[in-house]
Parts: sequence; C-alpha cells; structure tokens
Amino acid sequence: MGIDARATDRSGNRPRRDVSRPGVSRRPRPAAMAEPGDQDAPAALPEPVTMRLDGKVALVTGAGSPDGIGYATARRLADLGARVAIVSTTRRIHERAGELGVTGFVADLTDESEVGALADAVAEQLGDVEVLVNNAGLASRASPEVLRPVAQLSYDEWRGEIDRNLTTAFLCSRVFIGGMAERGWGRIVNLAATAGPVNALPTEAAYAAAKAGVVGLTRALAMEMIADGVTVNAVAPGTIYTAASTMAEIKQGLGTPVGRPGTPDEVAAAITFLCSPAASYITGQMLVVDGGNSVREAQFR
Repeated sequence: MGIDARATDRSGNRPRRDVSRPGVSRRPRPAAMAEPGDQDAPAALPEPVTMRLDGKVALVTGAGSPDGIGYATARRLADLGARVAIVSTTRRIHERAGELGVTGFVADLTDESEVGALADAVAEQLGDVEVLVNNAGLASRASPEVLRPVAQLSYDEWRGEIDRNLTTAFLCSRVFIGGMAERGWGRIVNLAATAGPVNALPTEAAYAAAKAGVVGLTRALAMEMIADGVTVNAVAPGTIYTAASTMAEIKQGLGTPVGRPGTPDEVAAAITFLCSPAASYITGQMLVVDGGNSVREAQFR
C-alpha cells in the first residue's frame, strides 16, 4: 500500500501534530530502585527476552532501494511480526512496499512540515509508531555522497550532507518520542557509519561530521528517554555492498579482515536486534558492523 504523506487528508478526529512544538511526556517517572534489603519495595521485572515485535508499529526511513539497508531492515521487522511502514523521497517506495507487503509513504524528511504529515499519516493507517529506524541519509546513486576537500566544499554542499544524514534523524525522532514516552516503550535505532565516529578519509568531512553528529544525538536522546522505557542506539556500518557501491568501495571491502564487504542483511540483523525487546538493557550505544576493519591496527602485506 502506498501513500504520499504530503497529499494525505489530515482532516478527521486525530488532530494534526504541531511539529515545531513537540509534546512533553506525561507518563509518570518510575520510582527509584529499591535499596538492598528493602523487603517492601517491589522488584523491577525485566522485559521478556524475545526478538518478536508482534503488533508493534515500526517505521523505517530511506527504504527505497530494493538492495539497501532500509529495505532489508523492513523485511526483517515484518518477519518479526511488526506492522511496518517505509518511507523515501520518491514514489518508488510504493514498489518496495508492494514487494514487502507493508505500507509505503513519500516524504522529504529534511522538511519539518512533511515529517509532521508523515507522522499523522502513519498513525492514521497503522497506529502510533513504537519502533523507529532512522536509515535515511545513506548515499545512493540518485543522491551520491559529496566528496570534496573542505577548502573546496560549498556551504550548500555542507548543509545538504548535514540535513540528509543528521537533520532527518533529529526531526523523525522528535516527532515520535513523546508518544513512545507516554506509552512507556519504544525503540529508536539511528544509522551512523564508521566514517566520522571511528575514522575518516580525505574529502568526506561533511558526511563524517554528520555521522559523528548522529552518534552524539543518539547518546543524548538515550539519556533523555531512559526513564520512559525508550532505548536509543546507533549502528555504524563499514563497507557494505549495495547497488550504490563504487568499485573502489568494493575493493576496500575485499581488504577487510573478513575479506569481503558486508551485506545489507547483515546490518539489518544488528538493527532489528536493537529494535527488539531482547535489547531492553542496551541504550546509548554504537554497534560497529564492519568485518573487524576498525579493530585492525595495520594491514600487513
């Protein structure tokens, strides 16, 4: 099923969100944990250790490519029982939605008003979002990464990379966290990268800065939401083979300790674990998925 969030009729019983004034959680904060030996205090019960997401509403952004990380993540979330929505900036998302049997939306996630319209449309069609995967922003053939030294990088190119990779995660997280907090449960997984948080190459300053910012956003938001039952984590892929991969990137993947680039499904496996109830004691973390490349000190020949 496909829906253009920008054209969705938002009249009806559900009021339109004012995304410029996000709501504050009204859920009471849990009481402090009991001191050792306090027999009267109830014990805190952990969530069941399960990967299942039956009945949960999950939104995956940037899922327009059939061989991308977003698509693979949406497929895995659906397999775990979630009711999945996917979104991209083009109408090809409707083809992906049909292939996966999920609901597709079109929206520009760098636009605050379109993010608000998307949130309303998803709520109307599926219900309130409980699992959010901020995958939008990774480079594609249609929107390639800007590779230029800082001295030659235009302000518009800089802003474009920051908006595509960091602002999208901020706007989407902000519009959904209030509802997650009120319900006392939520999962947010942001797509970072090894470039920026772990390492960097010349000519990729804007991308590296944006992805490092994603990790900072992840950690700050995790601390803000920790008492509301919402976990926030990041996954940082290294070289992953997709249709957008260049020959240089593929060769780089062959040089990893594993000896090959990763696959979108391998990244999706990490993402879906962090989305699951089984990951209830993990928050504010960055999980690197790079075949050990960031661990190796030097490449011996």
